[in-house]
Amino acid sequence: MSEHKFKIGQLVYFHPKGAVRPHLDAVPGPYQITKRLPAAEDGEFQYEIRNTLEEYNRVARESDLTRT
Repeated sequence: MSEHKFKIGQLVYFHPKGAVRPHLDAVPGPYQITKRLPAAEDGEFQYEIRNTLEEYNRVARESDLTRT
């Protein structure tokens, strides 16, 4: 991967693949990209995302996000 797929401010859906209980761990619905982060050790880009129903930001891998 050479550049980020998503832009700051863009709405995406978060689908955490590694979560044990994804239906309880992540609020459903759209998340907004708040920050682009550097690539992880495996080269996959990461993002800081936020759902309006939560009081904190999450970090998500690009493969866990899809366009709304």
